[in-house]
Amino acid sequence: MTASLDILGIGNAIVDVISRADDAFLAARGMNKGGMALISTEQAEGIYAAMGPGVESSGGSVANSCAVAAGLGAKVGFLGKVAEDALGQVFAHDIRSVGVHFPTPPLQGGAPTARCLILVSPDGQRTMNTYLGACVTFGEQDVDVAEVARAQVVYLEGYLFDPPAAQAAFRAAARAAHAAGRKVALSLSDPFCVGRHRDAFRAFVREECDILFANEAEILSLYETDDFAAAQAAVRAEVGIAALTRSEKGSFIVSGDAVHEVAAVPTQVVDTTGAGDAYAGGFLAAHTRGLDLASAGQWGSACAAEVISHFGPRPQRDLKTLVGA
Repeated sequence: MTASLDILGIGNAIVDVISRADDAFLAARGMNKGGMALISTEQAEGIYAAMGPGVESSGGSVANSCAVAAGLGAKVGFLGKVAEDALGQVFAHDIRSVGVHFPTPPLQGGAPTARCLILVSPDGQRTMNTYLGACVTFGEQDVDVAEVARAQVVYLEGYLFDPPAAQAAFRAAARAAHAAGRKVALSLSDPFCVGRHRDAFRAFVREECDILFANEAEILSLYETDDFAAAQAAVRAEVGIAALTRSEKGSFIVSGDAVHEVAAVPTQVVDTTGAGDAYAGGFLAAHTRGLDLASAGQWGSACAAEVISHFGPRPQRDLKTLVGA
């Protein structure tokens, strides 16, 4: 069967609230700068009340990647759980408005739509505090096998490993994808997330993953090493394609014996929120179009540079023009 979608993302459907904060604000609340922490309803209310003026937008790691890929002309779908509330309606409207197919029905009753409180430091680093809300209900019953089967690549979000039902959903999606002859891609999402679920991630990468996205901290955490070359060697033995990003040092795309080194695109860093998401979206849009791996990495780098040059995780420029698509 010919794929009618290029990419189907599966991840947390979250509304982002982004605000500036200095290092003292983070330290006073025990936050790990540059990381992501899961918070309770009470914590979310407390942090939100203390934050400065914020910008709200539909977010979530893989949802951001889907928006970037759609902006490059890819045919994209997304599965993720929102509640039947105001923020859920905002998320659904926003992701559909950028051209992403979003068929998952909202949660009836129960927890509200998830939100992520993102604090951007003066140096551009983002520290995320995530209340998962309705996201935790996403399970195997939400994996639409027909949607999975019609996508060239099913792209899974590592952050979704936190809710209990999600790992079973990942396995179900991977089985459905491979049964249909499709590829499975995974983002490790965050080194703290890797640390929480290292054994599960290692097993999934080894058994189900065709394309892996990770930054340097994440891949080092996955293989419990401080040697990037050793991590490259380890991932080469387990995954067909690994795209490893290293901020201003660019990215390394490892596939079999080949290693493609792709330079970062120079830019003024304003806010690093969504950099890895944009890279993955650009890479997958190019890859599903049939471009070679080095070109896919260049698309990813260009998209990441665009996103970090302004506040917020979604692109503000015409991405097709940016990459010459």
